[in-house]
Amino acid sequence: MSASSPRLVTAVIVVAAGSGQRLGYGIPKAAVPLGGEPILMHALRGIVASGVATQVCVALPAGDQGLRQLCAGFQEELADGGPLLTLVDGGSTRADSVRSGIAALMEGIEAVLVHDAARALTPESVFHRVSDALAAGADAVIPALPVVDTVKTVAATTGEAAVYAPEVVTGTARREELRAVQTPQGFRIGTLVQAHQAAQTMDEQQSAAVTDDAMLVEMLGTPVHVVRGSTQSLKITTPLDLIFAEGLLEGPLGARWVEG
Repeated sequence: MSASSPRLVTAVIVVAAGSGQRLGYGIPKAAVPLGGEPILMHALRGIVASGVATQVCVALPAGDQGLRQLCAGFQEELADGGPLLTLVDGGSTRADSVRSGIAALMEGIEAVLVHDAARALTPESVFHRVSDALAAGADAVIPALPVVDTVKTVAATTGEAAVYAPEVVTGTARREELRAVQTPQGFRIGTLVQAHQAAQTMDEQQSAAVTDDAMLVEMLGTPVHVVRGSTQSLKITTPLDLIFAEGLLEGPLGARWVEG
């Protein structure tokens, strides 16, 4: 980042309201243990260590006191400095949780990074790349990695062929043009607010088709720029993901320094 492009005053909205049913612990995903600490703690420590945030707004499951107490303890760790920590109740959807976070942002925020708590081991360098691109003038930035698998489009099999298999290939996507998207996703605050205001006019089917904030911004016609993500930014969704994350923590170099 050049001296002429200082970072914007930035808030990070952490989406941590997921139920975590697929992990099988019977507790919210953010509270599931990873390397001896809840997933959420790893995410918060990574954000603070990156130094990009003036405010960190955490969207938690409504009524969950355990995670609120956890965050209160973390806030005490920040007593001598660090970003303002704000807690809000998340909604029934990811977009609702993000909107709750937007409503709680402090005055003067210029940019917002929306981050999934489930990507708890995201390296600091990814936060820096997203923030630097916003500072350089982008309205929307996402981290992503090239797709290494061959990806095919399919449709439900119909007619007599349905006895062979439930789906049939309709095409093969150009792998060179595909990217696997991660978080944090960064936006100028006006862009993110406008995108979520537009989203509230969508019907239920349209809303269900939206899987991230960048998609809402794309619908505005605003360019979404892409910076390099990290293989460490895996999203912890299944028990196998948790095993991989544990392996990263137990590796010889530890989390966030294995790869930038």
